[in-house]
Amino acid sequence: MSREGSAIEPSRRHFLQAAGLFGSIGLIGGARALGATAKSVRLPFVNGERELTNAFPQKGEMILLRTRPPLLETPFDVFDHGVFTPNNRFFVRWHLAYIPTQIDAEAFRLTVRGHIGKPLSLTLHQLMTEFAPVELAAVNQCSGNSRGLFNPRVAGGQWANGAMGCARWTGVRLKDVLDRAGVSAGAVQVRFNGLDTGLISGTPDFLKSLDIDHARDGEVMIAYGMNGEQLPLLNGFPLRLIVPGWYSTYWVKMLNDIEVLDRVDDNYWMAKAYLVPDTPYASVKPGQSDFKSVPISHMPPRSFITNLRDGDRVLVGHAVHTRGIAFGGDAGVSKVFWSSDGGAHWMDAMLEEDHGKYSFRRWNAHYTPSSRGENTLMVKAINSNGVEQPAVPNWNSGGFMRNVVESIKVTVA
Repeated sequence: MSREGSAIEPSRRHFLQAAGLFGSIGLIGGARALGATAKSVRLPFVNGERELTNAFPQKGEMILLRTRPPLLETPFDVFDHGVFTPNNRFFVRWHLAYIPTQIDAEAFRLTVRGHIGKPLSLTLHQLMTEFAPVELAAVNQCSGNSRGLFNPRVAGGQWANGAMGCARWTGVRLKDVLDRAGVSAGAVQVRFNGLDTGLISGTPDFLKSLDIDHARDGEVMIAYGMNGEQLPLLNGFPLRLIVPGWYSTYWVKMLNDIEVLDRVDDNYWMAKAYLVPDTPYASVKPGQSDFKSVPISHMPPRSFITNLRDGDRVLVGHAVHTRGIAFGGDAGVSKVFWSSDGGAHWMDAMLEEDHGKYSFRRWNAHYTPSSRGENTLMVKAINSNGVEQPAVPNWNSGGFMRNVVESIKVTVA
């Protein structure tokens, strides 16, 4: 995980120059700037027509699901360009409507308090100069990524497969910050809060917690950099919690408060929201209620074909280069298999460079269609813990944790 020393210095210099980046809430308005010339895209489910927008700060063309709080999906063709998702195309998901649009980097403080020996109030400069820098490649994926593909349909943001991204995150170990504060005996969990708030009095503050041992495992980090640059505002500037292998609901953005608890956190976002069935694949039957629910946590493996789409035409007898991305969830990618006959036969795909167990990994293969007609291409990943993508999609009322084997149909001419 660690890459200490001079390699981090460019990120530090970029970051320390940042102060007061945005001055108007209008920058978050989004839809007003689209006008009559807005382009659109059709996502692969009912009512899947979505606008494409360039109206958000530090973002290129994104799929617009909602303006406030903003939900922006990465167009899927972006994932064919490489392992690391560009900052300006990285998906955006906020829970609360008020997001600060102007942050003074010099005045900002990260508070560490609670069941500790020494409360801290850290400047960004202190975080970047007084703690060992680390860098980690990791996938950030919304718990509801691909929710729009659930059948029967469920409530919530109707994402296709673009509520995910992979970046190189630069920052400091959460463990090092907690060690400086001196965690007291009897600590149970660590709770994280950011600068976003609700517009209506009584809206539950967005708070997420990790067990104390997880928080101090040396992998969870506080990031100030993303792909060698400062964090974009909408992706959490100035600080973001990074919880590798876990869904992004725990990756608190605009992180400004860390509280060590001597009890299990029972706030709304831990006790009632983001719960999944405690069943294989978090799957139940529609209407089923006789199951235990637990907070969502680890990601399972997923894989995708990125250079071909449903309905593409290929030539009989000609080799077709097929490529895509895979990730192992909470473990590394061990194998990727692909099929050109709807899963009747599976073949090994070639894996490209390994950027770490939490990263996307590119795969590629060649197939030569032997007859005209329709071929169903499929891909599945197995992680280093032996967890394999299922052939049948899961279902739960939250629309969480989809990781079914993906498939596309191509026409052979």
